[in-house]
Amino acid sequence: VSDPQQGQTPAHNGEPGAGRYVLALDSVTYRFAARTFALEHWVVDPATITRTAASSDGDGVDLPVDALELVAELQPLLGIPDELVATYLEELSSTLAAACAKRDRELRGASPQVPELLAALAPDGHPGVDTPAGDDDRRRADAFQATEAAMTEGHPGFLANNGRIGFSLDDYLAYAPERGERMRLVWLAARREHTHLALGDGLAEAGLYGGELSGAERAAFAGRLTARGLDPAEYLYLPVHPWQWQHRVPITFAADVARGDLVPLGPGADEYQPQQSIRTMFNRTRPERHYVKVALAIQNMGFLRGLSPAYMRATPDINDWVAGVVEGDPTLRASGFGVLRERASIGYTGDVYHRTTRPSAHRKMLAALWRESPVPRTAPGERLATMASLLHRDASGRALATALVRSSGIAPEAWLRAYLDAYLYPLVHCLRAHDLAFMPHGENLVLVLRDGVVRRVFMKDIGEEVAVLGHGALPPGVERVRAAVDADEKALAVFTDVFDGVLRHLAGILAVDGVLPEDRFWAVVADVVDRHDAEHPGLAGRVDLRVPRFAHSCLNRLQLRNTLQMVDLTDQSASLLYAGTMANPVARPGTP
Repeated sequence: VSDPQQGQTPAHNGEPGAGRYVLALDSVTYRFAARTFALEHWVVDPATITRTAASSDGDGVDLPVDALELVAELQPLLGIPDELVATYLEELSSTLAAACAKRDRELRGASPQVPELLAALAPDGHPGVDTPAGDDDRRRADAFQATEAAMTEGHPGFLANNGRIGFSLDDYLAYAPERGERMRLVWLAARREHTHLALGDGLAEAGLYGGELSGAERAAFAGRLTARGLDPAEYLYLPVHPWQWQHRVPITFAADVARGDLVPLGPGADEYQPQQSIRTMFNRTRPERHYVKVALAIQNMGFLRGLSPAYMRATPDINDWVAGVVEGDPTLRASGFGVLRERASIGYTGDVYHRTTRPSAHRKMLAALWRESPVPRTAPGERLATMASLLHRDASGRALATALVRSSGIAPEAWLRAYLDAYLYPLVHCLRAHDLAFMPHGENLVLVLRDGVVRRVFMKDIGEEVAVLGHGALPPGVERVRAAVDADEKALAVFTDVFDGVLRHLAGILAVDGVLPEDRFWAVVADVVDRHDAEHPGLAGRVDLRVPRFAHSCLNRLQLRNTLQMVDLTDQSASLLYAGTMANPVARPGTP
């Protein structure tokens, strides 16, 4: 991108970083207005984008603006392999179709816009007013899930973030998170000798199934097995996504069903709602019960969304260990930081695919885990929302973060500080004190708000994405999460995943909306880092977050390089791609 021939000119009433730009390619030229911010963040004004082709008279021919055409035109520069570009374009096409459907639902009133979301996130619809605990529990769950379904920016750093290759139109209507529909999981009986059930500390098999299935359901399942001449004691119960039930169980695992190693039992009684991560389900019938995360063999944002039975055997142990570290740390307790433990996992391995020489995605198609719900851990008057909501703009262009700040009754800097105290401060402490790094993007955190202000957070998706970046002692069952790196790469757990992955987007929203200038935003971030330095002087030197520059880890390029598998999950550090360095927006004053 370069300045147009007439030179960079102020736009948007002379706001900092505003200008007009041109992107000149071999056959077409794009022009647009944008504001630029720290960390190479651009906020483009969509209404100003034009696309023209050269003509014989030199005036140029106007062409429609099309994101798919843009990617095709940029393929040589983006480095998308020829054999994968069509797959990437298909994922992008699906993402755009979903975005249009979301916009249409909002404009028709079928999905809430920001004013409705704001009202739902206020206790009883009015800040400062508490309601009876029983009513509040239900309203808390309803508001939580209304916000979840309304989101558009779970992964804003990735362009093709809603690929869902494998879903039909009917599947989209039934199972896409933004539809907010309810569904029932389908249950299989899986022969115990071919199935592994891992349980967290203090949880027994009878307790797990007793909590997730009613007595009537368990009796019905056992009766169906007995009617086939099978012994219920020889089986474990495994929940399956309805899509997986239709597309994989009767076809991919037909032999297992024929042998009686897998026995279809039918749908459960509880209704669930798909979350942004699409294969995780929230229990709407009994919101206090576990989330259920299931395998879903569709291609979505760089991976086939399966679950590995082998990989998940250690999941409850890892979660118990992480929860013990968090709960045992006075600083983390004081900040209200918590984790939603994955309490149990189950996986079937009796199929022929587990006996082939080379591992494949077919080994990740029949597995599930159960994760704690945040609902029982919140109090009357508190509201829950995915952190992705802070980056959400509705179809009318209104940002939920802006609405929360303006309705909170406190100054924007105070609102931001409260959020960072709940989100950034504990992540910095985990990294410095315990070499512990999470994947803290928008949909992996649940915010606890009161009167529109973030008070504390819950971290989720622990088993697959937590990492220990140092050499400290670990229990044998947890050793697989170790990924020891040097101090500079440790710092990227904050620089890449928090500053670049979340805060730059929020800074741009608040600046464009006139809520908080960018320099004041990053000054508050620096203050929070400095507060941790001052309160923990022995830890500050372990990971320096106020260095002048840091490596630019390009997450979007991972998907462009290989849209089928962005990274090797067994060695994510080695999979990363870098493009020079970026200026640190919280660098110490006077540093170059």
